[in-house]
Amino acid sequence: MTISGRLKAGLAACTVLVLVIVYVPLALVVLNSFNVSKSFAWPPSGLTLRWWNAAGHSTGARHALLVSVEVGLLATAIALVLGTMAAMALQRAHFFGRNAVSLLIILPIALPGIVTGLALNNAFTTIFGLSLGFFTIVVAHATFCIVTVFNNVQARLRRMSSSLEEASADLGARPSTTFWLVTYPLLRSALLAGGLLSFALSFDEIIVTTFTAGGHEQTLPIWIFQNLFRPNQTPVVNVVAATLIVLSAVPIWIAQRLSETDVVGAG
Repeated sequence: MTISGRLKAGLAACTVLVLVIVYVPLALVVLNSFNVSKSFAWPPSGLTLRWWNAAGHSTGARHALLVSVEVGLLATAIALVLGTMAAMALQRAHFFGRNAVSLLIILPIALPGIVTGLALNNAFTTIFGLSLGFFTIVVAHATFCIVTVFNNVQARLRRMSSSLEEASADLGARPSTTFWLVTYPLLRSALLAGGLLSFALSFDEIIVTTFTAGGHEQTLPIWIFQNLFRPNQTPVVNVVAATLIVLSAVPIWIAQRLSETDVVGAG
């Protein structure tokens, strides 16, 4: 075998190993959601839908799911508006300190979640005097969801020629008309991909949420963590975790497909 062949074989083996390490535990979570044993004896002595029925009748799990969906949708809506505005301002305008502003926008998603959560907790409670709850969770999630939309829109704007927008302005169209009739159709798939990724990030976020939720609201990840070590709730937790895997994976897969389509179209 040549050096090139050995290198390819080594890379393939490493890839398979990483995929096994990541996805085998996830597969076990899904399998245990059907396991008849509460102790998750291996191999399973049988499969059942009992725990899925119990999860469907769990008031706490349903409420946590609803909170996660509402927070995700609101945070994504805020991120779509602010992230798009920021991307267009930085990409279409040239001013002193533009790179510094871009770095400040991206920074929240690069910082450790515990640092961001602690900073937001102090800001909400000490500076603004707010009570931690649903509103503070939405604002906290929007801070890092903005980055996802910002990156997607900015990447699209870099590939777009400004000639169509300039032609629209030369024909007398107002900036708002140019945006809705020219810019927005070209950004639509990037906005959809950014929105889907933002929702997925918000839906399964736990560290920042822990610092900004207070004691009155529970998102689905927090509900899972708090019930994980309760013996009677463990089977239900596996069901909720399996559901969370699917709900998180679907928007990410759609966003990836949109990105691939855009790359093919651009090529």
